Amino acid sequence: MTLQQLDGSTFTKMVLSGARHLSNNAEKIDALNVFPVPDGDTGTNMNLSMTSGANEVKNLGSEDISKVANAFAKGLLMGARGNSGVILSQIFRGFAKGMDKKQTLTAGDLAHVFESGSATAYKAVIKPVEGTILTVAKDAAAKAAELGDEETDIITLMEAVLAEAKASLKRTPDLLPVLKEVGVVDSGGQGLVTIYEGFLAALKGEELPAADSSVDMDEMVNAEHHKHQDFMDTSEIEFGYCTEFMVKFEEDKLAEHPFIEEDFRNELSGHGDSLLVVSDEDVVKVHVHAEYPGSVMTIGQRYGSLINMKIENMREQHTAIVGDKKAGQAPKEKAEYAIVTVAMGSGLKELLESLGATVVIEGGQTMNPSTQDITTAIEEANANNVLILPNNKNIIMAADQAAELAEGSVQVVPTTTIPEGISAMLAFHPDVDITENKQAMEAAGKQVKTGQITYAVRDTKIDGMTIENGNFMGIADGKIRASHHDKAEAVKQLLKEMITDEDEILTILRGEDVDEQEADELIRYIEENFSDIEVEIHHGNQPIYSYIFSVE
Repeated sequence: MTLQQLDGSTFTKMVLSGARHLSNNAEKIDALNVFPVPDGDTGTNMNLSMTSGANEVKNLGSEDISKVANAFAKGLLMGARGNSGVILSQIFRGFAKGMDKKQTLTAGDLAHVFESGSATAYKAVIKPVEGTILTVAKDAAAKAAELGDEETDIITLMEAVLAEAKASLKRTPDLLPVLKEVGVVDSGGQGLVTIYEGFLAALKGEELPAADSSVDMDEMVNAEHHKHQDFMDTSEIEFGYCTEFMVKFEEDKLAEHPFIEEDFRNELSGHGDSLLVVSDEDVVKVHVHAEYPGSVMTIGQRYGSLINMKIENMREQHTAIVGDKKAGQAPKEKAEYAIVTVAMGSGLKELLESLGATVVIEGGQTMNPSTQDITTAIEEANANNVLILPNNKNIIMAADQAAELAEGSVQVVPTTTIPEGISAMLAFHPDVDITENKQAMEAAGKQVKTGQITYAVRDTKIDGMTIENGNFMGIADGKIRASHHDKAEAVKQLLKEMITDEDEILTILRGEDVDEQEADELIRYIEENFSDIEVEIHHGNQPIYSYIFSVE
């Protein structure tokens, strides 16, 4: 079988096949996360991003390949989540550039498209790191260019591109030492290989492995959504986030927390309404309208890994459907300044709002907001000047894209942690221009040290430490500094690493799993061992991280 011309219809099949294959393997890609923390989300981010792009082309029905590619790139851009999703969106943005004004492609044209995708992605990253998805895209494109002048069969070209992508993926541990140390290949590169596998299968007319779940739970969930929005006011919505996710059961977690659907449903019912729980022997699908989606997902994590997550702000949807403006009412006047930031946990949200945040996007680890989410928040902020604080290194690229797409004056302060974001907000001054504010806030964020306590989800060796599955880990500014089976001991090890004689203030943000008694015991320990440091404690109510520490 040979193929000399690639049209829009066939490229659509490639996109849908790639998206389906990625979705089926998202959990495996998540598991390649370098840190053994319960927030490995590369597969999830790439899956959500790819799905957004695929949805744009699904019903387009065009034979013009450039139109399909542009729709795909647009959908990816608006749905991009996390660094991996943003880079993926840039690769296929480059594809669209390479297909510009073409109705069909030859093998030589397709080779140029792969080159354009790689070049565009590299330009989008300020400091490209080799041994990542960028390297896999580049090496695969180089193989395409090598064959492009002579090869006329598109299927043969795609086979060679995929073979080189797989070979490049195997080489990533040689380029990025931390991958070799942990014993994994790059997760983003694996995601791209998975997509290219889907592309080739579509070209050859082959079937890909089916998804694990045999129950069509999406169809059941979609039937649950409410109608009749016209009969209520936006302010009457008690639970504001339509939350959907699946939990892939894991035997070790089920041994500790046996899954009983009725008990699970009853527990979730206290966190929202419009609840739907459907399960089989492998997975449980949840749909619920909740005010704090993170709390609901944390309950689900007792039984396995989160997959296929989706959260939508129903208050914004309702306003868009029925309108919140009375007839003849003048539009709300724009504020001079607004701050848009990101956090997971009701206490963190309240704290950031008390410091002046205009919009706090629900998100962070495990749930990176998309470019569209951030763009919507910028619009909601309704200000002449908007500063975005991502508070997570995996959200910065999506924030940058949102800033580029937004109208007006929008700048990103590249905060990578909640403590950096808090410190940056304290440096904000409403009487200076946005550029001066960005510089001052960025500088303030860099002055703070961040520590986090979480737990390991697998055995590993990293940063010279041997870590066992289930151990508590202390992370200081991105490096694992402590590991112990006892949480209190891990906390003590971490604080000894973080606090020096020059430090004056320790701020503690306690997670949703920390009760008052545990917090009081920690305060006593600090007072006895670090008597010169001033301590503040807030109930952040964040999932995943028992404690977030800020040291200044």
